[in-house]
Amino acid sequence: MTVQALEIARYLDDLLRTTAIPDYPGALNGLQIEHEGSVRRIGAAVDVSLRAIEEAIRRDVNFLVVHHGMFWGGSRPLTGPSFQRLRLLVTRGIAVYASHLPLDAHPTMGNNVLLARELGLVPSIPFAHFQGVAVATAGETDVQTGELVARAQRVAREFGGTARASAAGPGRRTRRWAICTGAGASSDTLREAHDLGVDTLIVGEGPHHTAVEAPESGLVIIYAGHYATETFGVRAIAGHLSKHFSLPWEFIPAPTGL
Repeated sequence: MTVQALEIARYLDDLLRTTAIPDYPGALNGLQIEHEGSVRRIGAAVDVSLRAIEEAIRRDVNFLVVHHGMFWGGSRPLTGPSFQRLRLLVTRGIAVYASHLPLDAHPTMGNNVLLARELGLVPSIPFAHFQGVAVATAGETDVQTGELVARAQRVAREFGGTARASAAGPGRRTRRWAICTGAGASSDTLREAHDLGVDTLIVGEGPHHTAVEAPESGLVIIYAGHYATETFGVRAIAGHLSKHFSLPWEFIPAPTGL
């Protein structure tokens, strides 16, 4: 049975509720690059980068599911690296499907719920609302905060990064946590964490001022790496597509170090 890129894209649009989840304009969620012919192999990558595209070519991937798509910077001339990425995708017949906040928000295959489970946490509370829609998760536990930092460090190291945490006293325990992967530490998420009574916020990265503000509000922020925390969703979606469409899939690593 042959499967076309448009068929997979339509399936993903329904699965991820692509049109129902608000997002930043540059995300341009959905099928960003089409191709001719049938899909041979699915690839999962965090970013559309030259490294990821070249590795997709090497692995004979011709349908790429990514979290950060082609157009984050908005409209720009197709020159330099932008042209090189597009040229390779088109000439090598690689379709690209991007899902940003819809993938973050998915209740079973989203970055946030999967990172929570990787850290031994059970999601139960919606968190990180964007235009009225919760795209992340929170919950309750009773664990030493230092143990959570160690678990986050293992995740970060697996994907070429390093986990760090804002100031925390010895023996501190985490009882209410929240997760917002990627660039999840912002004034808005800190405010929402405070309103929820969260004592430990787990993110990918965030500005310096968030680490300054955290201890003043009784909060510890664990920065587990932007790239590492957003590997979960694309891998889960690619694995799901592999089963649904009987196609092989690959994870294409291209760590950023962040």
